Amino acid sequence: MQDVEESRELIEFIRRSPSPFHAVAEVRRRLDAAGFSYLDEGDAWHVEPGGSYYTTRNGSSLVAFSIPADLPAGVHFQMTAAHTDAPTFKLKAVPTLEGPASYVRLDVEAYGGMIDSTWLDRPLGLAGRVLVRDADGRGATSRLFSPDRDLVLIPNVAIHFNREVNKGYAFNRQVDLCPLFSAGELRAGDFDRLVAAELGVEPEAILARELCLVNRQPGRVWGWADEFTSTPKLDDLQCAFASVKALLAAGTPVGHINVCALFDNEEVGSGTKQGALSTFLRDVLVRLCGALGLGQEDYLRALAGSMLVSCDNAHALHPNHPEKHDEANRALLNRGLVVKEAANQKYTTDAFSRAVLRAVCDDAGVPLQTFANRSDSAGGSTLGNLSNEQVSVHAVDVGLPQLAMHSSYETTGTADTALGIAALRAFFSRDVRIRGAEGFELA
Repeated sequence: MQDVEESRELIEFIRRSPSPFHAVAEVRRRLDAAGFSYLDEGDAWHVEPGGSYYTTRNGSSLVAFSIPADLPAGVHFQMTAAHTDAPTFKLKAVPTLEGPASYVRLDVEAYGGMIDSTWLDRPLGLAGRVLVRDADGRGATSRLFSPDRDLVLIPNVAIHFNREVNKGYAFNRQVDLCPLFSAGELRAGDFDRLVAAELGVEPEAILARELCLVNRQPGRVWGWADEFTSTPKLDDLQCAFASVKALLAAGTPVGHINVCALFDNEEVGSGTKQGALSTFLRDVLVRLCGALGLGQEDYLRALAGSMLVSCDNAHALHPNHPEKHDEANRALLNRGLVVKEAANQKYTTDAFSRAVLRAVCDDAGVPLQTFANRSDSAGGSTLGNLSNEQVSVHAVDVGLPQLAMHSSYETTGTADTALGIAALRAFFSRDVRIRGAEGFELA
């Protein structure tokens, strides 16, 4: 089944992306293989019609774009955005805690809003980046770090010592959620020595590190009819994967510039130099226009005719708690991409942007679903309206349906990844010509 193959490729993509830095490295590998050219932010940019390019920021965010061979007057952008980060626990600067007795634990703090209990009693790894001093001592280089080993575990307290645990228990993150690192074979000062050995450098060469816990449970396609796919980090690497696959499948666009943006730090508000609230996307678009010989007026006209599909996963109807969902506007597994809308504008979707995506997907024979929160329940926010503060365009918020969002192990429908790729490929492949607020044409 094609759906199963896409889901297994997604699982492998996520396995190779244990941190945002690894996710960007994996996307870069795919773009390089497809013939995209890398543009360093610190270099002068030279681009050509018909070319495909990408740039990165902080090693954890990326923007890729494809330019039509015949650059039309009044060119515009058709963009997707997703994020590379997921809720986890990050190591503090001094990463180890000694005791009690001969135990050594890791000192971590929460990154994002995870479901704490899902991190206990399972093998965990460590992943991220380490800044290592160069051999000549004159500079430093960022190195990816992700040993393919089960390294730590957060043990539960036995029910005999916590008999109320099944009646609801609030974990104290400073006390209950410290991963066990050693029972006595290692000391607190050994941590950097072990990191250095993994990287093949001396411990004193390590200047800084940015590491997080990783759920090591392998992804699986499961169920009697293979209907379900479970893996860590579906939110939002599933949408990042689908966006990149769609960009590559669409090929060279005609009449518009295709743009795929992947931002870091969505789970903590996006307010970083590499987040959706940063100037990253705007900087790329302005520089792209300049490299094509277009001026400020051309850039602003391009924005007026552009559209963004903000891709961040959606809540699927929960089988045990249907009361948590709006009765009419709820998403189901294996029914494809979900259009999300909220009156409080936490999502960017409006009638205009919904109509554009609906027309594109109807013409391609790709299904769309609808999601809205219950009117008595507050929903979350995402990156579409944040990126719109820097690059203001028509925008629609979408996501792929999943269960257990922000668990360390999440579930989606096996058909949904392929359906998401098909919808985004259709968007990248059609030339959406926007006529102000009055309407649009599809070429």
